[in-house]
Amino acid sequence: MWSRIRLDIGLGDIATGLARCLSGGDRRTMEARIEHLWAPEGRALVAFSVRSGLDLALQALDLPKGSEVLFSALNVKGMIKIVERHGLVPVPVDLELARMGPDSASLKRAISPRSRVLVVAHLFGARLDLDQTAALSRRHGLVLIEDCAQVFSGIDYRGHPEADISLFSFGPLKTATAIGGALARVSDPVLFGRMRAIQDAYPVQGSGAYAKRLIKFALLKLVLSRPVFAVLTGVLRLFVEDYEDAVTDAVRGVAQLGSPKKIRKRPCFALLAVLERRLRRFDAKDLDRRAAAAQRLDRHLAPGVTRPGTANPVHSYWVYPMLADNPKAMIAELRRAGFDGAQQTRSQAVAPPPDRPDLAPVVAAEALTRLIVLPCYPAMPDHEVAREAEIVNARSARQAAE
Repeated sequence: MWSRIRLDIGLGDIATGLARCLSGGDRRTMEARIEHLWAPEGRALVAFSVRSGLDLALQALDLPKGSEVLFSALNVKGMIKIVERHGLVPVPVDLELARMGPDSASLKRAISPRSRVLVVAHLFGARLDLDQTAALSRRHGLVLIEDCAQVFSGIDYRGHPEADISLFSFGPLKTATAIGGALARVSDPVLFGRMRAIQDAYPVQGSGAYAKRLIKFALLKLVLSRPVFAVLTGVLRLFVEDYEDAVTDAVRGVAQLGSPKKIRKRPCFALLAVLERRLRRFDAKDLDRRAAAAQRLDRHLAPGVTRPGTANPVHSYWVYPMLADNPKAMIAELRRAGFDGAQQTRSQAVAPPPDRPDLAPVVAAEALTRLIVLPCYPAMPDHEVAREAEIVNARSARQAAE
């Protein structure tokens, strides 16, 4: 079974983290080193997670209750919940399927006198061109926050220069993961100072909790190897109808949502040490190989197979998405053949406010119901990529005929 989940971390990184949990160190110095590495000009902030970064920003902005936070319409559920906890109103901006970015007409319709913030997520590893979005945000006085959790590509790209806040994730499933942590770049020095002051009052994550997480993920790397994963999924099928949640729950989320207290933490020294190691040792050639694997699959898939986000010129294929008319049937067929296709169960199409039903994100909602993520990475040999494409092509043709 070719798993769709890949943990982009080596045993050496995990061992380094465990050693730092035992030895300890000066976390302020390590934090400053990372922030200087990320933004030598200043105004970089290491956070516990991207959700922690968004929560920090909203605290610092201190917006009036009922203010609107516009979202590109496909996002993870946790980000929406954070906005609601602040007494703010999430408002969807429907997507353009080819880019999986905000549709300009939808964005203009969504902006109202109550709009204060626009959050744009770069999806699947495809980097959006935000020039027009940034210009529109400026004209309407919106704070532009870009969610770059899925598009890390090294220290050469730290977000769009016109974004007010750019958030990058190093959580469990992300590129160059440190099994936690995030980086924020904040353009406004006053806003940055407020965010820094708020975070400085947070407790530090316990080293013991981080050590347990590192051990857990070392075991998961073994579990997700091809032979072990095949046995695991076979056993899980005996007890649950769909093993997807059981596997995904084990690797997602540095902080469970629960209370705000759980995301209002500062990373411990060991996490910072692993994050610095990942940043300094990151090799962009790994992304080139990942993109090359995706392009191989592209060449094998039939023209009628819809692949969202492919219109973006910069794409690192954090995951490989496609749309299917009957995703459950497609996934079942892929899994029978040894390919762990899956839907994006942790994402949601942002619902419109009750008083603005005309903003329902039709494109995003339909895309989410049809969305499948395919296993596709350099470790898969050419003949397996071709076999996966044959299954997708054949099933897509049958679904179209039906």
